[in-house]
Amino acid sequence: MKMALSSTLSRLNLIPRPWLPYTVTTLRALKLKPHKPQLLRPMWAPLTLSSFSVSAQIHRPQDDNLIVLGIETSCDDTAAAVVKSSGEILSQVVSSQADLLVRYGGVAPKMAEEAHSQVIDQVVQEALNQANLSEADLSAVAVTIGPSLSLCLRVGVQKARKTAGSFNLPIIGVHHMEAHALVARLMERELQFPFMALLISGGHNLLILAQGLGQYIQLGTSIYDAIGEAYDKTAKWLGLDMRRSGGPAIEELAREGDAESIKFSIPTKQHKDCNFSYAGLKTQVRLATESRNINAEIPISCASSQDRRSRADIAASFQRVAVLHLEERCERAIEWALKIEPSIKHLVVSGGVASNQYVRARLDQVVKKNSLQLVCPPPSLCTDNGVMVAWTGIEHFRVGRFDPPPPAVESEDFVYDLRPRWPLGEEYAEGRSEARSLRKA
Repeated sequence: MKMALSSTLSRLNLIPRPWLPYTVTTLRALKLKPHKPQLLRPMWAPLTLSSFSVSAQIHRPQDDNLIVLGIETSCDDTAAAVVKSSGEILSQVVSSQADLLVRYGGVAPKMAEEAHSQVIDQVVQEALNQANLSEADLSAVAVTIGPSLSLCLRVGVQKARKTAGSFNLPIIGVHHMEAHALVARLMERELQFPFMALLISGGHNLLILAQGLGQYIQLGTSIYDAIGEAYDKTAKWLGLDMRRSGGPAIEELAREGDAESIKFSIPTKQHKDCNFSYAGLKTQVRLATESRNINAEIPISCASSQDRRSRADIAASFQRVAVLHLEERCERAIEWALKIEPSIKHLVVSGGVASNQYVRARLDQVVKKNSLQLVCPPPSLCTDNGVMVAWTGIEHFRVGRFDPPPPAVESEDFVYDLRPRWPLGEEYAEGRSEARSLRKA
């Protein structure tokens, strides 16, 4: 059974320093559904079932009465949400750093950290206000601890530990990419383990086989550059409006172009594995813009009709090949996954790039060809958000995986558990060996 999302949106006006503009939008009272949470280990270790702390001695409310605050600050969005284990989203607040992205041409870690620090208290408080709750009503606090930018992660972890410590709440450390995968289980009640997931965002591409909560096999990952980063760079070279990020801007312009006009090469087609690399495609796009004398300093809104047509052709040709790379890797990953778990019925596609309708339509054809079902969270839950963090916290909390409440006052030399590099699951060794042998052949 799929859950329906309310379309109610309201604007939230916070007051940061004048030089740190941002936008905050609030989603509230969304009816959905639940499951389980996660936690801490060495920075280099992959996320596996044995990675979790088990704190069964702490009193836990009944499963249907859990209320978890989720905090997300891994990159350029400051987000918080309150979610019930019954599947109801009580609130969702996101503060975007879109203007900073335009100003710096991408994420500037130090500036992003400062922007998070400016709004984190207001974002969390607004999430509680929208839910009509106080911290004392919470069952636990979940927070993203990796992988991503340490400076940004620290802001969310500090806030989460302060809140949990002040109100004696258990705390759950969440893997950012696992949260993208598990939020689909909030929306689709029929989505049971095992299932496959393609996680596509600005910083990561990941193909996994989810065998159980905390039990993942990594079928493919980013080697050089993720698809989201390639979208952003292409949008920048084409002079598009980056305030919505590169993905939506490219998708919109591509509708005006001829996707067959430029014959870009599909990345790493000679490698018979499931890994991703968009570095070569980025180079091809850059050369195409230079050969057509496209000046990124001239916004698309000011371009001549001929110039706009050239930019649209590049956008459409780029998007076609970028997604063909996803399709090829997914085809092979499905083949591998079905050998391991023949009962798989679903492919989850999540992460910011999963909001792209062209991407969804193409991947839907791939899964149907393999008699599977595509599951995509709604766009508001594909981009970074607090709901996915809270839900993943609920998933793990329900099976006893969480840390006890931190002290109300942390020592000045306390070292926070941050995982800027944190693999999700173990690599599929047989697939790697098979790819090598095929490459030799």
